[in-house]
Amino acid sequence: MANLIIYLLTFLNYLIQLYVYVIIASVILSWLMAFGVVNPYNNFVRALAQAFAAVTEPVMRPIRNSLPDFGGIDFSPLIVLLGCMFIQGLIGNVLIPAVASSM
Repeated sequence: MANLIIYLLTFLNYLIQLYVYVIIASVILSWLMAFGVVNPYNNFVRALAQAFAAVTEPVMRPIRNSLPDFGGIDFSPLIVLLGCMFIQGLIGNVLIPAVASSM
């Protein structure tokens, strides 16, 4: 039973890492679109931006709404990334060793 919990926690850690990569890719794509490096009217770019928004906006929107206005700078991805790193540290340094020691 403890091995199953360790496997699930490790899988959750991998999912969080994948979400971190999606957030970073979303931020980079938004910068590239804002600075005119990629064409936002291209169908592939637009579909990619919509897919990233569909995955990241449900988490970032409440944070973005609770933050004060910083003059066009969005700090919500940074806060979500810090939260993901905190959860990963909690899983890797606290939960998995605690479950492993109870075996």
